[in-house]
Amino acid sequence: MQLEEKQKLREFLAEALVKHGDRNPLADDDLLFTSGRLDSFSTMNLVMFLEEQFAIDFSDFEFDVGAIDSVNLVAAFVDAQR
Repeated sequence: MQLEEKQKLREFLAEALVKHGDRNPLADDDLLFTSGRLDSFSTMNLVMFLEEQFAIDFSDFEFDVGAIDSVNLVAAFVDAQR
């Protein structure tokens, strides 16, 4: 994932955290969903963001939220799908 793409992802996730009432700093390795910082609605929004931004079709494989549980995991996931 390119630097600009990763920054856009960070901004999207930081905004999701704020909407969820979490104003704590976001590190690239912070667990977001399994830690409870974000919920299932946020997962759906992230999936839609990834589909739109990176043309990933989530119907092509079995989905596991653990694959997109942090900024770094999302970046690796997107790279693997390309």
